[in-house]
Amino acid sequence: MAETTARAAVPKGFRSAEQGWPALHRIPRPPYRLPLLGDVVGASRRTPVQDSLRLGRQLGPIFRRRAFGNEFVFTWGSRLVADLADESRFAKHVGLGVANLRPLAGDGLFTAYNHEPNWQLAHDVLAPGFSREAMSGYHPMMLSVAARLTEHWDAAATDGRWVDVPGDMTKLTLETIARTGFGHDFGSFERSRPHPFVTSMVGALSHAQRLNNVPPPLAPLLLRRAGRRNAEDIARLGHIVDEVVRRRRADGHGDGDLLDRMLETAHPVTGERLSPENVRRQVITFLVAGHETTSGALSFALHYLSLHPEVADRARAEVDRVWGDTDTPAYEQVARLRYVRRVLDESLRLWPTAPAYSREATQDTVLADEHPMRRGAWTLVLIPMLHRDPEVWGADADRFDPDRFDPAAVRSRPPHTYKPFGTGARACIGRQFALHEATLVLALLLRRYDLHPDPSYRLRVTERLTLMPEGLRLRAVRRSARRADPPPGGRTAGPRPEAPVVHPIE
Repeated sequence: MAETTARAAVPKGFRSAEQGWPALHRIPRPPYRLPLLGDVVGASRRTPVQDSLRLGRQLGPIFRRRAFGNEFVFTWGSRLVADLADESRFAKHVGLGVANLRPLAGDGLFTAYNHEPNWQLAHDVLAPGFSREAMSGYHPMMLSVAARLTEHWDAAATDGRWVDVPGDMTKLTLETIARTGFGHDFGSFERSRPHPFVTSMVGALSHAQRLNNVPPPLAPLLLRRAGRRNAEDIARLGHIVDEVVRRRRADGHGDGDLLDRMLETAHPVTGERLSPENVRRQVITFLVAGHETTSGALSFALHYLSLHPEVADRARAEVDRVWGDTDTPAYEQVARLRYVRRVLDESLRLWPTAPAYSREATQDTVLADEHPMRRGAWTLVLIPMLHRDPEVWGADADRFDPDRFDPAAVRSRPPHTYKPFGTGARACIGRQFALHEATLVLALLLRRYDLHPDPSYRLRVTERLTLMPEGLRLRAVRRSARRADPPPGGRTAGPRPEAPVVHPIE
């Protein structure tokens, strides 16, 4: 049985930092603080994460912000984050953004509080669904969904059209988790508009983000209309999931996929089963988390590959060498694409699509022998800043360089400096699923296409609790159809200068 995160009860509910950090005055804060409103000078309601990244650069590895009378502590220094990874003193904290999703996902794996028993029950029942044996069974379905993507991109290449990278990656990853986990086909590539599941999911995530920027007592008044839309989105998501479950119950077994495990598998020790309500919450959790973050990771990786043709050529050569002439690579061949995996890891370093996680003290302690914390005190770890800590990643930490993940380079770094999937017992259960899927898809696309960027595009990152490049489009040119003249609106497939990138946190 997996190690439980249940511990002696810690204080429940939101706790402003004054209640948990006795030496709060020693932690830097922004210089311009307004009465009642707090540290809102220069802040954007649309990009709160990127605002915090800018402040992190200015204020250092631990800092605080105040909003609507509440104080928040942010952490990103590698020494501090490594100490927060100590599971004997710290545990997952369900922070405001995640807690705002509980009306949607309840005590699902991502949104459950540590003291809620369904988290451990679901984790132990579902963990075998991400074993090597289970993953090899998902591989053919991943290939099948990827073929629908390449059909879509082939048509765009023939017509000389740009491809909508975030939109297409969202279709791909939604269909992949729906088919592999739940035996369901949303028909995303046959739709001219996003599936209602995606529309409602984006609405729910955006509303959860928006709630962070409104004083809680005023939210029902200021967000009355938005609240009604959110209730409709949650109801629609629940209805869609209920239909998926109803069809499975009517049709019978689904070859041992995640939904089968949810419906039929008892805990190996206690014999407990997931309740129908918890099954619904877990399906929602997997459908949302199982595609939203992976689609962002693929989108950022394709953005960087289009700007760095030397990296794309090196990755493509590896794919050709490892896969040979096969059109359908075997499961084992994906793990051998070590450089393609480095491209993905480096993209997730610069833009981890789940950009933060929270940790709370399970006992009175001192963080990194410097900052006293009372039991229940919590902090938000800013992963993009951790991944740019110059003490770990060097003075050029903003530069895209997949060789940072060469095995020798990885061994030279201290632990707990790379956290795109969170940390500890509550880290992402689907990490290997996401990495296999994303590596496979990048390899398939690199092998089939040359990727040409829009020369006018500058990276913009949209936030809806997760991060996604906004408005990213590429020209995907079939390698077998390459010509000496440039593709319509693009450039030749040969070496090209890197387009300047404006990083929102700079």
